[in-house]
Amino acid sequence: MTTPTVVLVHGAFADSASFAAVVPELLDDGLSVVVPAVPNRSLIGDAAYVASVVRQIDGPVLLVGHSYGGAVITVAGTEDNVVGLVYLAGYALEEGESLSELQGGFPDSDLATALVYKPFPQPGAEDGTDVYVDVERFPAVFAAGVDPQVARVLAVSQRPLAGAAFGEKAPAAAWKTKPSWGLVAADDHTINPDVERFGYSRAGMTVTEVDSSHLVMLAHPKAVVELVREAVRATSA
Repeated sequence: MTTPTVVLVHGAFADSASFAAVVPELLDDGLSVVVPAVPNRSLIGDAAYVASVVRQIDGPVLLVGHSYGGAVITVAGTEDNVVGLVYLAGYALEEGESLSELQGGFPDSDLATALVYKPFPQPGAEDGTDVYVDVERFPAVFAAGVDPQVARVLAVSQRPLAGAAFGEKAPAAAWKTKPSWGLVAADDHTINPDVERFGYSRAGMTVTEVDSSHLVMLAHPKAVVELVREAVRATSA
């Protein structure tokens, strides 16, 4: 039997450490796991980076994307050795659709009033804009249900997302040709859960709902591990 390597793709306002409660369980299962650091500079560029990671892995790959990472795996998942996609409270974009367009069809979440914008330099170009979550509101909006001591550390160590990423259109939608699973965080205050439900339903995914905040991998790691295990079993040749 050929078992896929699990590649965990973080989203905005978090980093690879957001999978810290999930990785040990998967490693204990004997799975190969890779958790790349996503640049969070642009949807196209981030997807190209993750695709380059995937291409360097021998054998099949299961891509798991949280939040904005869902948009990234939607594009990067077209790589030939990707055998499945798992979305965790994520954006399942349609080809030609942007994050802003998908979100725009639904009422705003609490995140909309908690965003902070800061400039960052771009050599040879105008300054870009980084987007963060207000540090004081981060635990409630992004990480409810996570250990408060962990949440306060995460709040001050955010990996921001460049604002330009919100308007970029996905050049492909890998869920059209790859089996996909979606986890809805039903108590999500970062992404409206209906945005997640809509994207997953449109893609014909196998859907699981968990009464969780947005950072489901730390709030409910067991549920995430079980979903990844299900997808691994289904995509093992």
